[in-house]
Amino acid sequence: MRPLAELDAAACRNLAGVVFDIDDTITDDGRLTEASFTALWRLHRAGLRLIAVTGRPLGWCDVLAQLAPVDLAVGENGAGWVWRHGRTLHEGYWDSLDERLRGKGRLETLVKIVERELPNVPLAGDQRHRRVDLAFDVNETVHLPPAIVQRLQDLIRGVDAHVLISSVHAHAFFSQYDKAVGVVRAAREVLGVDIPEAPERWLFIGDSGNDAAAFAYFPISVGVANVHEHLDRLPRTPAFITAHARAGGFAELADHILAARG
Repeated sequence: MRPLAELDAAACRNLAGVVFDIDDTITDDGRLTEASFTALWRLHRAGLRLIAVTGRPLGWCDVLAQLAPVDLAVGENGAGWVWRHGRTLHEGYWDSLDERLRGKGRLETLVKIVERELPNVPLAGDQRHRRVDLAFDVNETVHLPPAIVQRLQDLIRGVDAHVLISSVHAHAFFSQYDKAVGVVRAAREVLGVDIPEAPERWLFIGDSGNDAAAFAYFPISVGVANVHEHLDRLPRTPAFITAHARAGGFAELADHILAARG
């Protein structure tokens, strides 16, 4: 990983958009900061497309798409996306309704297994806002030891589900999406933008294990400084790293891009 200061000015001027994670990337201690929200508006006013991509619920994406200066909000690690057209919100999904309903039934079975085998592992506090995936709290209101998190992952894989670990949650789901392919498909369907034609025109910034696919996909990938806490879960590290952690790192990125773009 190279310092963000080494991100070439020409590459910044060539950017069409910024794709960004939420938790511990634009937030501090779970709160959106003034600095990061201002940074989003500054990037938006500079003409960059903004795509939020998060493990958080699609219900949260409704709020992001409604209130934040984003073109698109992809939630539940790529399971679906929300966008605003005029004053109306719209949503799309990776899977069909039938596939989502079948997955919901299988995840309900997984909940019972975890309740029996690991009764002290709670569901994520935002589970009621989720439309597709299942999330367990591993580091948000509780701090589970690594052995318990590993046992939880084994139980999830034991029902042939996929598992992703973010900075706060363990996510279980059955389909083949991730943050990278979710963003690519949503951008194509909603914005009419084919990211694979020029991936170097899109920058991704994130921090943790469920960002691994996006770090690998986007040639210009940035980790906020707290990515150091999650390197053991990243098969490929981001190309650049900010000097500051969390929201401060995102604001640092915005300053760097905008200075390069004049």
